[in-house]
Amino acid sequence: MTSTTLRSATTSRARVSTFTLKLAMAVTGWLFALFAAVHMYGNLKAWFGADAYNGYAHWLHNALYPLLPRDGLLWIMRIVLAVALVVHVVASLVLYLRGRRARGRFRRRGHNRWAAATMPWTGLLLLAFLTFHILDLTLGIAGAAEYRAATADESFAYQNTVASMGRPLAGAAYLLAMLVLLVHLVHGLWSSATEFGLTGRRTRKAWKVIAYVLAIGITVGNLTLPIGVWTGLL
Repeated sequence: MTSTTLRSATTSRARVSTFTLKLAMAVTGWLFALFAAVHMYGNLKAWFGADAYNGYAHWLHNALYPLLPRDGLLWIMRIVLAVALVVHVVASLVLYLRGRRARGRFRRRGHNRWAAATMPWTGLLLLAFLTFHILDLTLGIAGAAEYRAATADESFAYQNTVASMGRPLAGAAYLLAMLVLLVHLVHGLWSSATEFGLTGRRTRKAWKVIAYVLAIGITVGNLTLPIGVWTGLL
C-alpha cells in the first residue's frame, strides 16, 4: 500500500460522516428548542406580575437545594447547553464547507432551498443576539445603569427585564432575534425528521405540524415580552 493510499484510508476512517453531523445538529437543535420553550414559559410569568416572575427566577436559582448547591441546576443547564452549542456550531460549519465543495452536484428547489441557504446566517444572528442577551441580563455589563448592579439578584429579575426591554435598541434586537429564531426553528425542526429516520408520509406531516406549532408558539410567546413593555401593559 502506497503512502498516499494509506493517508487517504486514514483520513477516510477519521472523517465524521455527514449523517452523524446532521444527526448531532438535529439532537442539539431540539435541545435548544426545548430550552427556548421553557424560557418562553418563564417569560410569560411576567404577565402575572413581578412577584410571579421573580418567584420563578428564585426557583431557578434554588432548584433541588440542598441536593444541589444554589445555582447548581442553572450551571448544569449552562454547561449542557454550552457543549451542545459547540457541537451544533462545529457540525454546521463542517456541513457548510462540505456543501460548498459539493456545489453543483445537486440543487434544492423552492422553499427548502431558500430555508436551507439562510440557516448559517440566521444561526450567526442568533449567536450574536445570545452573546448580547447574556451580557445584558445574565452578566449585567451591557445593561442600563439603573439595573446593572442588581442583575445577579433574582429578586430584581422582573425590574431588570422590563428595564432592558424598555430600551429601544435592546427591545428591537429582541424582537428581531425572535423573528430570526422562527425561521431557524421552522426549517431546523422540520428537516430533523430526515435525520431521525422518519419516512412515513403521515408521520412526516405530523412532525411538520409539531415543528411549526412549537416554533410559532415559542416566537409569539417571547414576542409578548417587548410588546407588553412597549405598550405599558408590563
